[in-house]
Amino acid sequence: MMNNENAKGTILLVEDEFNIAKLFSYNLTKAGFKVEVGTNGQEGFVLAQKIMPDIIISDVMMPVMDGYEFRRNLLKDPELRAIPFVFLTAKGEEDDVLQGYDLEIEDYIIKTASPKIVIAKVSAILKSLERERVKVVDEVQKAADSMGAKVVPDEVPPFSDFSVRHWHQPYKNVPGGDFIDYVKVDEDQMVIVFGDVMGKRWGAWYFAVAYAGYVRSATRFVLESSSTELQPSEIIKKVNDSVYKDERISEVFVTLTIVVLDRKKKVAKYAGAGDLPLIFKRKEVKTVHSKGLLLGFSNNEEYENIEMPLESGDEIFLFTDGITESRNPEGELYGESRLLEFIKNIPEDKDSLELIRNEIYTFSNNEVEDDISVISIKYL
Repeated sequence: MMNNENAKGTILLVEDEFNIAKLFSYNLTKAGFKVEVGTNGQEGFVLAQKIMPDIIISDVMMPVMDGYEFRRNLLKDPELRAIPFVFLTAKGEEDDVLQGYDLEIEDYIIKTASPKIVIAKVSAILKSLERERVKVVDEVQKAADSMGAKVVPDEVPPFSDFSVRHWHQPYKNVPGGDFIDYVKVDEDQMVIVFGDVMGKRWGAWYFAVAYAGYVRSATRFVLESSSTELQPSEIIKKVNDSVYKDERISEVFVTLTIVVLDRKKKVAKYAGAGDLPLIFKRKEVKTVHSKGLLLGFSNNEEYENIEMPLESGDEIFLFTDGITESRNPEGELYGESRLLEFIKNIPEDKDSLELIRNEIYTFSNNEVEDDISVISIKYL
C-alpha cells in the first residue's frame, strides 16, 4: 500500500529511546517518507493494524514488549506479516542477527549507521518489493488471459422478479481474492456464490480460482443429487468436505456465502461459512448472520439454512471486508455500523450500488487497501 499523501510510502518506527526515534524520524521525513512512531512493541502492533504501513523499523530491546515478541505477533496476522520488517539495533552480534532472520525479517539497521545508509536501505527494500509486486501482477494477468478464467463475471444472468447486481473493485486493479458466481438452476431458482480468500494479497487470485471451481462443482453435484428443493447448506457442506481433504488449499482462509433465490416461494435462503453478515433492508435494516466456520476447519461442520421471506422492495446486500475495513486518511475504519446506517438512509428510488461506491471512495479518498465486492439483491 503506497500512501497518497506521500509517494515514497509510510514507515512505522518503533523505538523507545526518544532521541534516536527523533533522529531517525527527522531524517526519514526529510527524505520524503511519512513516519509514525511507537515506543514499544505493544504500541507498534496497534499502530500497524491502524495505519498498515509500507515498512516497519523496530528496535529489539524495548520495555513492555520487545522487538522479537512484536515481530512474532505480526507473523500471526495474515495481513501484517506481509509488511516488510527491519530490526534497528545497537548490537551487531551474529546471534542477534540470526535470531532476527529466523523471524523472516528483511534486514538489520545498526543505530550508529549514517542517515544516508538508513535511507538507502529502506528505499532499496521498498523498490525491490515494488519490482516483485509488478512481476507478480504481470504473471497473474498473463495467467488470467491464457486461462480465460474469471473469478467475477462481467454480467449477472437475468432472473425474473429480481434485480441482482454487483460492484467489484480489485485491489490495484489486479485479479484478487474475492470471487462471485451465479448459477441459474431453472426459471424459479438461482444460486449466488460469494467468497473471499484472505491474507494472500498478490497470490490470492490463484486460490480464488481454485475455490470458485470447487463451489461450481459442488453446486452442480448438489443439483444433480438433490431430489428436493435446493438448500445452500448442502452446497457449502460439499465444498467444505472437498477443501478439508485437499492439502494444497486446506490451510487457506476462505469465507463463503451461498444464497438461493426462489421466485416461486418468494424467499431467499442463505448459508455461510465464516462470512460477514448479510444486510437485509425493508424500511429498517438488520443483519442476518450464519454461525458456520471458515471452510476447511472441520470435516464434521454443519451449516444452517436461514430463510428470508421476501416482499416487494426488499433488498439484500452481501459484502466483503474490503468495504468495512476501508480507511480514511486519518486511519479510521469505515466499519459495519457506518455501512448499516448508510444503507438505511438510501432512498428506494436510488441506485444503491452507485451510492455505496461513491461513499466508499469518498471516505477512503480513493485509496482502497483490499478487494472490494458488494452484491445487491432486490425483490421487485
